[in-house]
Amino acid sequence: MNEAPWQGDVVGLVEAFRSGERSPLEELEATLTAVTASDLNAVCHVDADAARRTAATADVSLPYGGVPLAVKELLAVGGWPAAEGSIPLKDEVFAEDGISVQRLKAAGAIPAVQTTSSEFGATNQTTTKLHGATRNPWNLERTPGGSSGGSAAGVAGGLFALATASDGGGSIRIPAGFCGLIGLKSTFGRIPRGPGAILGNATSVEGTVSRSVRDAARYLDVTNGFDGRDPRSLPRVEGYEAGLGTHADEIGSLRVVIVPDLSCAVVGPETEELVVAAAEELVTLAGMRQVALDLRLPSIMGVWGATGGVGIRKSLGERWPDCAPDLGGIERYGQFAADAGFTIDAMARAETRRAEFNDAMAATFAEVDIVLAATNPATAFDAEGRIPHVFEGRESKPGNNGALTAPANIYGNPAIALPVGRASDGLPVSLQVMAPHFREDLLLDLALIWERDHPVELAV
Repeated sequence: MNEAPWQGDVVGLVEAFRSGERSPLEELEATLTAVTASDLNAVCHVDADAARRTAATADVSLPYGGVPLAVKELLAVGGWPAAEGSIPLKDEVFAEDGISVQRLKAAGAIPAVQTTSSEFGATNQTTTKLHGATRNPWNLERTPGGSSGGSAAGVAGGLFALATASDGGGSIRIPAGFCGLIGLKSTFGRIPRGPGAILGNATSVEGTVSRSVRDAARYLDVTNGFDGRDPRSLPRVEGYEAGLGTHADEIGSLRVVIVPDLSCAVVGPETEELVVAAAEELVTLAGMRQVALDLRLPSIMGVWGATGGVGIRKSLGERWPDCAPDLGGIERYGQFAADAGFTIDAMARAETRRAEFNDAMAATFAEVDIVLAATNPATAFDAEGRIPHVFEGRESKPGNNGALTAPANIYGNPAIALPVGRASDGLPVSLQVMAPHFREDLLLDLALIWERDHPVELAV
């Protein structure tokens, strides 16, 4: 009997099931035991009995056959809590599985636990009035980031190997970066959302936080492809995992620019130094051609924040404004601000800025093929309290934590976070690699090149 959960990647776990080294039921029990004993506060709901029934008859020939699945609380599993990290919704229940969960279950994954997120996914610190603070496994006083904080903490902390995540402004890459994992944000529409998902500010994608590149590739293989319930979703693409390592010739011809701060954020000096060193190493390892580019991206965080509150209001419905005292400060302020200033003129200004930003991103990718930057401006900050505006001695404006990741959400192109080592405080630092639309294959191959010398380390 294996008492500890699998500490390798998901693909390796499936192989262990098939060889008889482990069984789905004993892996599930190990996961449930570890979750109960954990001080990370990464899980807010456990569905043990249903998971046990499924694990007992798991088909390990499937891509995720028998693997315990942790699902972020913003993503639907029928019959599970639909609180979205918010007290006003604490009694709500999801009516049906989301599209991704349907596909994961069809591939053999077993929904077992629900992971914590920030309230409505609105901040990159997973702390809510409903669930309390989720902890970073590298340092329990620090945040795992958000909004997919519970998923990242659990995967990096050794509780489970497979967890869903989502990313509307960095919520896959930020926690992956803070926890030392791989975090792929795919092209907008690559993985369908819903059913019933609204467009909102047209930035949100679903995905996973991973212990390996092949895990990220397999997740794409299982979940990508058009679904009529999400009319913005893209046609299916086959063979991400099978195609790993097959783009060497193309990668050798890529033009790459290194811009740690993306010209729109403040990055701490130690983080900048580590990110630049890693970026230069990746350029050398991959044989890419580094070029100079005077990158100038318009400020976008205000637009992203102003247009992102529609989903929160939809969820709150008639509870607003009576529920205001039960909301977190940022969420409450955002809703009051929207009431006061979200007019058609404000929307017109936001769309004008979005168009300007998209033009700037298009001009960038006309000059280069790959952009290398920091994922986060510094290492993980405190698990509770205010989100800081000073990073390793450099002062920034509010919103700086997501300013490095939101550009790929606004433009809709894919980006991946890669762990590049740890800073002097012992916490992970992350390199963000950005590619043009639809080129997840290039990101996965670059990540594979990096992984050969720099595999993911767990905080266990």
